[in-house]
Amino acid sequence: MNPFQPGVSPDVMECRLPERPQPCAVVIFGASGDLTSRKLIPALARIYRAGDLPDNFAIVGAARTPMTTEAFREKAREWLAAAGHLDGLDWEGLARRLFYHSMDYADLEGYRGLGKALADAEAQLGLPGNRMFYLAIPPTLYEAVAVNLGEAGLAGQDTPEGWTRIVVEKPFGRDLESSRKLDRAMHQHFQEGQIFRIDHYLAKETVQNVLLFRFANAVFEPVWNRNYVDYVSILAAESLGVEHRAGYYEEAGVLRDMFQNHMMQLLSLAAMEPPSVFRAREVLDEKTKLYRSLRPFDPEKGFGHLVLGQYGPSADGSLPAYRQEPGVSPSSLTPTFAMLKAYVDNWRWQGVPFYICSGKRLAGKITRMVVQFKEVPHSIYRNVVGEHVSANRLIMEVYPNETIHLSLQAKQSGEGFCLRTASMSFDFKGGYAGPPVDSYEKVILDCMLGDHMLFWRQDGVELSWAYLTPILELCEQQVEMEKNLFLYPAGSWGPRDASMVHLNYLKDLTGNVRA
Repeated sequence: MNPFQPGVSPDVMECRLPERPQPCAVVIFGASGDLTSRKLIPALARIYRAGDLPDNFAIVGAARTPMTTEAFREKAREWLAAAGHLDGLDWEGLARRLFYHSMDYADLEGYRGLGKALADAEAQLGLPGNRMFYLAIPPTLYEAVAVNLGEAGLAGQDTPEGWTRIVVEKPFGRDLESSRKLDRAMHQHFQEGQIFRIDHYLAKETVQNVLLFRFANAVFEPVWNRNYVDYVSILAAESLGVEHRAGYYEEAGVLRDMFQNHMMQLLSLAAMEPPSVFRAREVLDEKTKLYRSLRPFDPEKGFGHLVLGQYGPSADGSLPAYRQEPGVSPSSLTPTFAMLKAYVDNWRWQGVPFYICSGKRLAGKITRMVVQFKEVPHSIYRNVVGEHVSANRLIMEVYPNETIHLSLQAKQSGEGFCLRTASMSFDFKGGYAGPPVDSYEKVILDCMLGDHMLFWRQDGVELSWAYLTPILELCEQQVEMEKNLFLYPAGSWGPRDASMVHLNYLKDLTGNVRA
């Protein structure tokens, strides 16, 4: 499904899906949990208010918490009211489509009961039997739920006459072997086309625009290579700490939490080759080729290409250290910051470094890609302004502003001949008349439409884990970590290790494009 309506005039300011999904039932496992209350129910409510959900649908919550359907509906109303989503919403119309089934995820009989409850809801609303199972549960439960759905006869098929789909959140395993084990479990009863592995970063507007920006503009693609690009940096800074996720984060760390999924996806968008057509299979094929082209991490170079950090207390003492967070070991060596220098060994990118960086408790929340172009090969202005002329820089910002900035050199107004850095900027939200679309709204709609464009495919998952495996093994060596895990103050921009100086880290993260 192509999300862009063919033949839409550039004067049309609203971009909507060309068709609505087929009537279906959405089953949310973990319906009493945090992800459901903060993201899924609000997203479904906003899509409903915008008129983009199917003409007829049901939302069936499933969780271990004992609750009636009426109580679940009241809970959902409270969640939406707290988030300010009741305004303009036909609450009564939505509420009558909400159902709840209490069950134990390990009990096969609970799934048979769910099947009956689901069939009753479908009969009540006249639904055709299309079903989407959304696993908003801890990753340790994915296998059991997927297998039990199949054992209870709920895995169905995915055909033109009707479909059944299963949606899983990251992480997809915690290493290569566990990701393969999870995949085998899911494929016991579900076909690959039925499985949707969500990475909500891909549904953000600016992230979706990376490929469009690269391949729909003739002025950029010819210079998007080793001949003109000095380096690329991909940055995701978070201002929050570990919060209530200490149990998970102690096991995962920043590499499993951010690099294996979000950062690798951003890398693929920045570096992949153009697909023959903008369609899910072809786009995913090119991403897979990119992952295969990554130069294997060399453990011998180790921390020469890798900087790890962990946040300590803030300078003013107002923010705790990671080791002081509830549930974290006081001697923990879990990294909360990582910067990786990677290379892509292919014709386009040979020799161009990619700096991939993410961390928690940094001075601000910023997500961006920076493409640093090379300086002009010969400065004709060297007798006027010197040999150095600032090179062009492209910044694609995902957060806090969904914008693109291109810096370029221009003459400073005045009698003398002085260069200044100017900027051409584009705001993705500017001039758009339609309702804003949250990343979860986009992925839910794509699941209903059966579009895999913004999701992971298993071969990509395995290649990503394979690339990170030697890095993770290096991080499991206690002696090496004790020597190479740098503490940084919470609320700062990370560790100031000398090996990061040449990475232009602070410039890429905080530099003003109008420098």
